[in-house]
Amino acid sequence: MPQRLARLAEQLEQLIAERQPGAAAVEEVFVNKNPQSTLKLGQARGVVLMTTARAGIAVGEYAPTLVKKAVVGTGGAEKAQVHAMVSRLLPGARIAGPDAADALAVAITHAHHLASNRAGLTQRQ
Repeated sequence: MPQRLARLAEQLEQLIAERQPGAAAVEEVFVNKNPQSTLKLGQARGVVLMTTARAGIAVGEYAPTLVKKAVVGTGGAEKAQVHAMVSRLLPGARIAGPDAADALAVAITHAHHLASNRAGLTQRQ
């Protein structure tokens, strides 16, 4: 596991160096039926948070139900529904399965959140 986490950090550092993103977003940890899976997910998420923080990138964190509600309209949406809506929102995107659709849904949620915050700031000024 330590080697896998180190590899994740290395790949993320390389991706950040190549793409130079201005922001990042992650899904908050949810409790799986399997506590070992939850622990492994938390460790990987920690690597992502640490790597992005070290690169000076602000990270938005979103609960799975919020992501589903933002993309599908209901917090109890199934993976297939999330995949379908992401495909509709990003026409032409090649989405490599449900996990990729979930990641894109988190990104869409973050983009909406940032846009809402900017709109709120503009209205207050």
